[in-house]
Amino acid sequence: MKYLFAILAIAITFPACKNNAKEEAAMKQKAMIAVRDSLKLDSFKRADEKKKQDELVAARVAEEKARIREEKRTLLLSERTDAAPAPTQYSETPAKKKGWSAAAKGTVIGAGAGALGGVLLDKKDGRGAIIGGLVGAGTGYLIGRDQDRKSGRVQPKN
Repeated sequence: MKYLFAILAIAITFPACKNNAKEEAAMKQKAMIAVRDSLKLDSFKRADEKKKQDELVAARVAEEKARIREEKRTLLLSERTDAAPAPTQYSETPAKKKGWSAAAKGTVIGAGAGALGGVLLDKKDGRGAIIGGLVGAGTGYLIGRDQDRKSGRVQPKN
């Protein structure tokens, strides 16, 4: 009876140990091919979008050139008919920007953050808040002033 159970157990375990390595490898291969195909498709889509954008830019440039040519032609025709055209006034200074400058924003934000940090670090009668607010305001002003120079709002130092 013991031999019968042993033979039966062996007979049951052999079919359960079936090797699916080939099937798994084939599935992995199919998945890799699908990923490659999707990447190729994505790159083709991006290339098509870039080509469309380039065509739009080229069309805009062509329209601008045509407009400039038309303006030049109009100016030449008007010069022929007028004895002396009126001088054109060009403004070399750009229009003043409205609103807060980056230096002002940086000062306010830096002062608030410095005061908050000072209160948290030194809890003696607001001394830390005052010191932190002054240091933060100075730092914020310097950073904001640099941003103003970069944006052209303030003329850079020579």
